[in-house]
Amino acid sequence: MLPLTKEQEAALGLELAAKRQEHADLNAAIEMLTESHVPDRMLIQRLKKRKLMLKDRIVQLENILLPDIIA
Repeated sequence: MLPLTKEQEAALGLELAAKRQEHADLNAAIEMLTESHVPDRMLIQRLKKRKLMLKDRIVQLENILLPDIIA
């Protein structure tokens, strides 16, 4: 894998921060919906699926930005 330019690293860092924030926001929304009087199960499932997709992208970005050092 080629080393990242500073611009690429900055862009990926911004994307990572945005994905982490969206993940946290979804988590809060899911909690709020789950605790409501009549939870919308379909909406909760869609949000959980989106949250899982975000988590996968977060891990992907972290692996690009913070590669494991083989010792």
